Formats: sequence, structure tokens, C-alpha cells
Amino acid sequence: MSVSASSTLPEGSAVSSDGERPPRLRTRWAVLAADFMVLCLNYADRAAIGVAAPYIIKEFGFSETAFGWILSIFAVSYAPFGLIGGWAADRFGPRKAMGWAALAWSAFTAATAAGAGFISFLIIRILFGAAEGPQATVTAKLMNTWFPRQELGTAIGIANAATPLGGAVGTPIVVAVIEATNGNWRAPFIIFGVIGVLFAVGWFAVVRDTPEQHPWMKPAELREIHGAQSGTAARAADEDAGAEDSGATDKAGAEEGEKSSALPGMWHYVARPVIWATALAYFGYAWILNVFLTWFPTYLVDERGIDLGHLAVAGSIPWIGGCIGMIAGGVATDWLIRRIGAAATVRRWTIVICLILTAALFGCIALVGSAVEAVALMAVIIFLLYFTGAQYWTVVAEEVPGPRYGSVAGVVQFIAGCAGFLAPLITGAVVEHAHSWATAFTIAVVIAAAGALLLAVAGRGKAAQI
Repeated sequence: MSVSASSTLPEGSAVSSDGERPPRLRTRWAVLAADFMVLCLNYADRAAIGVAAPYIIKEFGFSETAFGWILSIFAVSYAPFGLIGGWAADRFGPRKAMGWAALAWSAFTAATAAGAGFISFLIIRILFGAAEGPQATVTAKLMNTWFPRQELGTAIGIANAATPLGGAVGTPIVVAVIEATNGNWRAPFIIFGVIGVLFAVGWFAVVRDTPEQHPWMKPAELREIHGAQSGTAARAADEDAGAEDSGATDKAGAEEGEKSSALPGMWHYVARPVIWATALAYFGYAWILNVFLTWFPTYLVDERGIDLGHLAVAGSIPWIGGCIGMIAGGVATDWLIRRIGAAATVRRWTIVICLILTAALFGCIALVGSAVEAVALMAVIIFLLYFTGAQYWTVVAEEVPGPRYGSVAGVVQFIAGCAGFLAPLITGAVVEHAHSWATAFTIAVVIAAAGALLLAVAGRGKAAQI
């Protein structure tokens, strides 16, 4: 699928037939801001368990394998609820799907403070995972609905940049609260839970499922959004399906919300090689991310001798790299596509190249000579990893029409979410029984590199063909 700079008017220059320009402050950016805030909190909540891990392990006497189960059980429910979240966003709308999920995960964040042993932690974490599961696919659905195609990489990149920012902000906040409460690891979970309820209220106030439903929406912005989406959809049908003009028009209508019953089921799109290869590459991405998210603070404390005060800084630096990488990846690929076209190729090879580089560098973490070098290298790794973060969702958008997007993205999220279960569990077991962080990191390298290479050879599907 190819999008050229001349196919759409530059942002801010679209003028309707009656001379009306889109407003300077577009409603879609307010929706994006609300999503950004909710996702930032989502990852602050998720990162809290990694920062509090040394205290929890010490208090309850958990082994690395036992605590690995506590970390991994999150993904047993997180992975399927990513799939369910995509379906719910298609069926009930992203506003309800994300809003109720945010209320639920905030409640279970606070409930973590009630953990009293191995079984209770398992139950709380599996419920927490179910509540957090929908966020990625609901975000992808929301951005795909609200943004013109030429802005989609930027929008998804900015939205998902909130996740590493949440880790960067959440890590020092958790450390500060624990220090201020004389080692009380429970306090930050309660505080984050209360904040989450307030954020959910703000979400319901700002977000609507579609631009047409929003009371702030101006007609000129609505034409700007749907004009670009329709043109892209029509070109996709012409270029990739060899359709007649009438067929392209029908495809454009489908992208804008025609009856989804006219489209094939989601498995028609999931079966395309580029979709399942993207899912497996995303699995490799998620493996490295979850090793970092759940075990890197413990690695710094146990293997590198970082104390709690320094952990607040050391644990945050890589997340900052990730935040920059996520935004940069979305903006850079959108810019490149506007210049040269070949959207699907640009997005796919961004994943392949950056994920291979990420894997190669991740294998060096245990080999560097100091904690400072390990943190600096991890910042580069997370930057490269998150540079690909928006691209998994935009690759799906190039292949799948809007009414099926949430469900297909949910399948991709489910496959990647399985890494959230396996990575923390296997990493903990390897560290305990093999006494080797290097071995655990090597496993991550192999999995991520394999996913990238598979996507490289999987080929390009026919974009958004019915």
C-alpha cells in the first residue's frame, strides 16, 4: 500500500468547499491526550510490582521461581483479554471498553496491597492482568478510528509512548513512597489505585467512540479525518486488489463504517502471512519488554549492587529512552511514507531492523563491566525496541479494514501477550537454577531475533483487501 505526499493535504491546510478550515485545536488530539494519560497510569501500575519486588520477596521469603509465577500469572489473563478487548472495542466501542477496564485495573492495583501470601498474590495478579489486557488493542482501535491514515503512526506512537513514560515516572514515585513510609511497599499500590479512578472519570468525560459522536467536533475536522481515510482505503483497493472504481468506493465506505457483515470474518485476515508474522515478531518484542519490566530492577539490585535510592534513577533512565523511541518511531515512519510511499514495506522493515538490533544489544547486558554501563545500554535497547512499538498496529491497519481491525489486533495482542507469561517465569527459573542472568538474556535474544527474521521473509499481504 502506498501513500504519497500528494494524496492528502498537509495538516492544517485542508479547506472545505465552503472555505472552512479545520480548527487549530483539533478534537482528535484531546482524545489522544486522554488515551496517553490512561496508558501512562497503566504502565506505572504495572511497573510498581517490579520496583517493590525486592521488598515483597524479602517479606514473604519467595524464591525467584515462585516470584516468577507471581509475575507471570498476570499474562495468563492479560493475553486473552487483549483479544477480548479488541472484540469489545469493535462491539461496544473503545470508550466503554477502556473506561471500565481502567476502573477495574485501578481496583486490583490497590488490592495488591492486600497480598498476604503466594496464593493471594496469584489471584490478585490474574485479576489485574484481565483488567489491563484490553488497553493496547482498544488504543489501536481508537487511534485507527480517530486519525487520518497519514497520521496513524504518529498517533499510535504518541499514545503508546505513555507506556515507557509511565514506567519512567512510576519507578521513582514508587521508590519515593516506599522510602517516605519506612519501607512500606503497599502504600504506592493504594495511591495508584485511587489516582486510577480519577483518570477513568476523566476518560469518560473526554472520549467518544467516533468523531461523529463528539460534541467538540467541527465539520471541517470531520471531513479532514474521513477524507484522508477514504482516499487511502480507495487507493488500497485499486493497487492491491485490482478493483474497479466502484469496488474502491465500496472499500472506502467499509473503512468509514459500512455494515461489517459485508466483510469476511477476522480469521480471513489473521491467516495472512504478514499478520501472523507480525504477531510473532511482536511476541519477541514483548519477551524482551517483559524481562525488562519484571526482572531488571531485581537484576540491578542483586547482580549490580544498586541500592534503593539509586534504583529510582537507574530504573527510570531506560524508560525515558523508550518514550523518546516510541514517538520517534511513529513520526519517522509517517514522514518517510509521505516522502516515498510503500507504507507496508516501510513499517515492516522498521520492525525487522530495529528488533534485530535490539536483540543483539540485549545479549550484551550481562557482559558490560558496570551498573552505569548496563543502564546506559538498556536505555539504547529500550529506545530501539519502542521505536518499533507503533508499527505492529500500523502493519495491521495496512492489511485490515476498520470494522475488523479491533478483533484482528486482539489476536496479535493475544499472541504477544503470551510472552508476558512465559518471559518472567522462564527468566526467574533460569536465574534460580542456572544462576545465570546471561543465559536468561540469551533466550530473549534468540526469541526476538527469530520473530524479526520471520517477518522479514513473510512477505507483504494485500492491504485491506476484502
